[in-house]
Amino acid sequence: MPDIEVNYAGLKLKTPIIVSSAGIVGYAHQIKRAEDYGAGAVVMKSFFEEEVCRKAPTPRFKLIRRGYNGNSSVTLYSYEQASELGPEEYAEEISKAKGLVKIPIFASLNCITSEMWNRMAHLVESAGADGIELNVSCPHGIHIMEGRTLKDEIRKALDATRDVKIPRIVKLSPQTSNPMIEADEVEKSGGNGVVVFNRFTGLDIDLDTERPILHGGYAGHGGAWAIHYVLRWISAMYPYLHIPISASGGVTDGKDAIKCIFAGATSVQICTVVILKGYEVIEKINREIVEFLQEKGYTSLDDIRGKIVGKILSYREVDRRKLYVAYINQEKCNQCETCYKVCYSSAVERHNDRKFYINENCIGCGLCVEVCPRKAIELVRV
Repeated sequence: MPDIEVNYAGLKLKTPIIVSSAGIVGYAHQIKRAEDYGAGAVVMKSFFEEEVCRKAPTPRFKLIRRGYNGNSSVTLYSYEQASELGPEEYAEEISKAKGLVKIPIFASLNCITSEMWNRMAHLVESAGADGIELNVSCPHGIHIMEGRTLKDEIRKALDATRDVKIPRIVKLSPQTSNPMIEADEVEKSGGNGVVVFNRFTGLDIDLDTERPILHGGYAGHGGAWAIHYVLRWISAMYPYLHIPISASGGVTDGKDAIKCIFAGATSVQICTVVILKGYEVIEKINREIVEFLQEKGYTSLDDIRGKIVGKILSYREVDRRKLYVAYINQEKCNQCETCYKVCYSSAVERHNDRKFYINENCIGCGLCVEVCPRKAIELVRV
């Protein structure tokens, strides 16, 4: 059987799958449940120095469904706040969890002052935390909502926690012009790893009440759609960073996790999928990772980590020849007109027999293939 153990920031994980910081791992019994279903590690729900953030309103979750042509994009829009626990209580909960589980536990800290960064880092280290995730990127936390310069916040958090002995991982925000800059700052400032990424900050509006939905303000939003942005930046960071990358955002199954590792991730964090499907989805993801490695003949995750990076073409290398055109299989086509409506090249025409055909205007873009509900169109090589 393939080996799916990983070494993440000096810690051995039996699987790359980490349950990320959220209410699903806020207390010791929840952390135990995550371990029972196969998690390699957990990042405990974040401690916030800002006390008002320790109490969450109700309701705090909304599933937003959108899409085209029957395809549904689901966003988990949420305003789940920080851990309800104060500094000492938070540390005590870590100690309690360490007595129940064998997997590594990362504390997640979101502090404002250097004094609290330092105090909490020592508290959680003394409590038995295996590592610390420095959460300077919460989508509705002070660092993001006040528009603070993340490079400065990263440097401040790492400087204030420098004297602890456990790994310090920085969770990056996707909401910057170039996340590579922040990742580079983490490495330069002595961080032991980066998480790519936290959630985006979003807004939805109730048009009946003419107010923001749920609690009335901005919220975090994420879901399966986020993975492509994550893969893009992991693949960009991997060749240059000498610290491990933990993927976070959009992972729903084992194939998604494998893609993250192909891009260069050492570990893969999951949250929304656990919230929506339950802890048992962890077992499924682990199983799918093993099955993929077996089918492909790989012996470990080291065999595939970063493998895609050398295959990503630059814009100058992309083959821009017209290699394909569309072809409509008349036996499958039911003349629904979808291809006719979306073709902006005027390449779909209807003949006297009422059937649709592709003409010489086809540019081979592939859009008609993607939107055809009957799978009646394919691209053929010219």
